[in-house]
Amino acid sequence: MSLSEQINTDRLPEHIAIIMDGNGRWARQRGMDRIFGHHQGVKALREVIEASAELKIGHLTVYAFSTENWGRPDEEVSALMDIMVESLNNETDTLIKNNIRLSSIGDTGRLSADVRSRLMETIKLTSGATGLNLIVAMSYSSRWEMTEAARKLASDISAGRVDPESVTEFNFSSYLATAGIPDPELMIRTSGEMRISNFLLWQMAYTEFYFTDILWPDFGKEELYKAIIDFQKRERRFGKTSEQLLDK
Repeated sequence: MSLSEQINTDRLPEHIAIIMDGNGRWARQRGMDRIFGHHQGVKALREVIEASAELKIGHLTVYAFSTENWGRPDEEVSALMDIMVESLNNETDTLIKNNIRLSSIGDTGRLSADVRSRLMETIKLTSGATGLNLIVAMSYSSRWEMTEAARKLASDISAGRVDPESVTEFNFSSYLATAGIPDPELMIRTSGEMRISNFLLWQMAYTEFYFTDILWPDFGKEELYKAIIDFQKRERRFGKTSEQLLDK
């Protein structure tokens, strides 16, 4: 039985988040520069998007560029921005054809004008899609997101639009960049690193983590299937006992 046949389509995660790690190491292992690894990583992302759409996953969030990544060498940052524009130029028609909607979370104000313009254009062109929601975390970090949310909430409280006594974890979530999007049920990180690197900290309170030694450029459909199969073997209790779940 193939891996895809082992997946229970009735228990698919509605939202998968991925930290795409290992492009640089993959390239160095082959005697190439890090930029080559980033180019290869785009191919892996294309395959994972395709597989997610085929499985009818609702939301796929990929960590493309963190706020901390701005501290990388200028040459690498510039190359990553060029890759982003190139990818958007090459893939927009494919996204539209496959009914995939592009969304973005992050501090896009820090992006260069050409990157921001192309990103917004693709988001607009795919806005009518009703299939997979592909969310690109670009110039993103959770601490940035939660600081922004707190600032917006404080402004509403100060203006009298919100009663501070009415604030709950649920209405606070409406101030986050992911407002209206279900929390990820499965988070995948490649390359053997076992941390979440300032990614969706609030949203991943009850997310199942899947870590793999596979470097991102080598991560494709089969590896995604393995992660989903592993997820489906887990018991998700949300603080309850196994017996309580069985009583349902």
